[in-house]
Amino acid sequence: MNVRESYNEWSLQYDTNLNKTRDLESIAIKEVLRDINFDSCLEIGCGTGKNTIWLITKAKHLTGVDLSDGMLAVAREKIKSSIAEFIQADITQLWKFNSEKYDLITFSLVLEHIEDLGHIFSEASKKLNAGGYLYLGELHPFKQYTGSKARFDSGEGVHVVECYTHNISDFVAAAQVNRFSLVRLNEYFDDKDEQSIPRLLTILFKKN
Repeated sequence: MNVRESYNEWSLQYDTNLNKTRDLESIAIKEVLRDINFDSCLEIGCGTGKNTIWLITKAKHLTGVDLSDGMLAVAREKIKSSIAEFIQADITQLWKFNSEKYDLITFSLVLEHIEDLGHIFSEASKKLNAGGYLYLGELHPFKQYTGSKARFDSGEGVHVVECYTHNISDFVAAAQVNRFSLVRLNEYFDDKDEQSIPRLLTILFKKN
């Protein structure tokens, strides 16, 4: 299965199965963006809407984009709000899904499935207002080094989704090339045990 097919199948159980990374990222995004003001938000990889529910309490308009039709179907059923719209799109192509610009763009557990970070940051820069913020929350590369990847139990056993490993410096370099400056970098640990390998990396950038 490719990434789209994988998440279509995973959508049937994504909100209910055990997923420490999903749950920790849901906490992290609220902490990182708590004091950031934004009227409009482009949520890349909105999935089933796990973060959308919180983001629309702060935004006046949100566009949720996802590759998976299955994930979007769950999000649309879950979130009945005039503030949010949902669009199926492949972000590895040019971002032609609308002509809007946003105050905030978020990526939650998305970029591990993307090989070319340069393209993503370039397209994000075009969609972001000057002074706007870009948030990313990703499985920590240290965790990836140990072999950890997005996976779920399918009808044929454990299915591992196609993933790429990006170092922290890869994210920062791609951002800098595309006119972003680093605002904040955080690492999150299981049970807040800082003697263990961090599970999650969050980075907040600002468009210059």
